[in-house]
Amino acid sequence: MTRQRSPFRPVVVLGLLGVGVFAFLLMLYALAQGWTGQNERDGGAHAASNGLTGYAGLAQMLEGSGYDVELSRARSSYDSYGLLVLTPPLYADPEELAEIIEQRRDADTGPTLVIMPKWAAFAIPEQMDVEAEEGWVFISDATSPDWFSDLAFFDGGELAVGETGGWNAFGDNGSVPDGERVQALTEQPDRALGAVVLDSEGDLLAGTLPPQWEGGDYDYAPYPTVVVFEPDLMNNYGLGEQERARLAMQLVETAMGGEPDLPVIFDLTLPGLGASENLLTLAFRPPFLAATLCLLLAALVIGWRAFRRFGPPVAEAPAMARGKRQLAQNGAALIARVKRFHLLADPYAALMGKRIADSLGIREANPELRANAIDAALERRGHDGPGFAARADILRKADSPGDIIRAARALKSLERTLNQ
Repeated sequence: MTRQRSPFRPVVVLGLLGVGVFAFLLMLYALAQGWTGQNERDGGAHAASNGLTGYAGLAQMLEGSGYDVELSRARSSYDSYGLLVLTPPLYADPEELAEIIEQRRDADTGPTLVIMPKWAAFAIPEQMDVEAEEGWVFISDATSPDWFSDLAFFDGGELAVGETGGWNAFGDNGSVPDGERVQALTEQPDRALGAVVLDSEGDLLAGTLPPQWEGGDYDYAPYPTVVVFEPDLMNNYGLGEQERARLAMQLVETAMGGEPDLPVIFDLTLPGLGASENLLTLAFRPPFLAATLCLLLAALVIGWRAFRRFGPPVAEAPAMARGKRQLAQNGAALIARVKRFHLLADPYAALMGKRIADSLGIREANPELRANAIDAALERRGHDGPGFAARADILRKADSPGDIIRAARALKSLERTLNQ
């Protein structure tokens, strides 16, 4: 026995499966790209922020100058070839920051530009009557990060925020946006950093790390590591003036070490905007590549088997048969199983009384009066032997299954005699 063909066309089913697979892959890609609904314009000190403390202006300026600019949300960018721009927040992990810098110097993957934090900023409240775009902030106070002294390559150095008259670098000079709150490296006992930008008092606003590390080991480090201690030289607040914008470009070129074709990668993981690793890329890299290929092969086999059946599938037999006969058999089997035969006597006598009365044209509803009427009608017809009332009484008084069956047959034979 076969059942009817499926009402769903194979093309429609294949289309639904294709849409589901595409939606799943899109979800994986969205997770990797950080499409989670998180607002990038949060007023933070990172390249996606358009607030005063952000670096969106620097990223746009570099992109407009012809550089290949990328805002990276993955930690894998630490190993990418190019200029990596790190913008750690005020409450960053110093061990993580030091590990990233040392790893890039050891791996020789490219230069690194580190911009130290300074400003404490907060979003503009909605109840204030200020025309502000999304992501704009107020800057409340300037403070040096507490974790600066934990960085090994700045051992003995001290950051301080104070007044200055301006900056000097590359044979030029200029002013800063807020001359009363400028961050500089004021103490440097071993003079480990090379000076790039100085303030009017001779303190270091930006410098380069040499290839010397702890223990006196010297390694070949063709790419420099530039550290900018005064963020107003490169953030949106500072780029509002042409001279500082030109200085920011010169700092980027200094960090590139004479290779102007390097891509520029702005890290967003340290400011807290990182995303999970791209699962699509991860699935096609060893050691997961073998499992991915096996999964794809199994999916192809299952799909081919589903759409290439040899005829319609065989319908399974129903668990229970339908119909009145089967219903009666099921009821009898239940009675036999529980051994309650005596419960059948009285209902069967009443049923046979109704059927015999209908055969004789008797419409009496009372069982006793109907039994008497049946016997009277049988007597008028010249019936010999026990009447209906006697046989029904024998059935009701029967105890054993055999006696019940014999008495029931006697009633049935009486009905059969009338129908002949």
